[in-house]
Amino acid sequence: MSIEAVALLQDPIRKRLYDYVVAAGHDVGRDEAAAAVEIKRPLAAFHLDKLTEAGLLDAVFRRPDGRTGPGSGRPAKFYRRAEAEFAVSLPERDYRTVATILAEAVEHEGFEAAIAEAAAAHGPVVTGGELFAALAERGYEPYRDGAVIRLRNCPFHRLALDFPPLVCGMNLALLAGPAAEAGWTARMDAAPGRCCVSFSKTNED
Repeated sequence: MSIEAVALLQDPIRKRLYDYVVAAGHDVGRDEAAAAVEIKRPLAAFHLDKLTEAGLLDAVFRRPDGRTGPGSGRPAKFYRRAEAEFAVSLPERDYRTVATILAEAVEHEGFEAAIAEAAAAHGPVVTGGELFAALAERGYEPYRDGAVIRLRNCPFHRLALDFPPLVCGMNLALLAGPAAEAGWTARMDAAPGRCCVSFSKTNED
């Protein structure tokens, strides 16, 4: 299933549509997606549905914003990034089980401080003060929210669901040093649908 799903993204149109939906930060309709990648609506609908069938996108039905009551028409189809995760390795590897066992051991023995210290040595490398680029390279999917940098994706999402204090604390320790080097302050800022860390300019704290 994972290999077939990832293989769909080899098609350039599907990859552009997928990237747009993931980066949008809101449910994306067929008209919007078609306009964004400059293709016809029926072609966009075809590829979006293929991505949905493969589990890469989720489809939801609702009326467009501002349309309610009688005469507002049928609910339209919108797309968002799926909650499912895909990992491909040949032969198959099971790193998640190892990570879960280690996380359970750390919580049981109380090694959180040691984990945070170790994490600080493995943060992303910030070149020329470009924190945004460094975060993007690590898969955090950063985006601007006014003067704040927020993160759409947590690379440790599944473990963070099971061990939130441990994993979120590790993540903050991982990012705090590189952020400071680039003139930003990393802080815990958990909210549904995004990573638990956000950044503001240090001189604005």
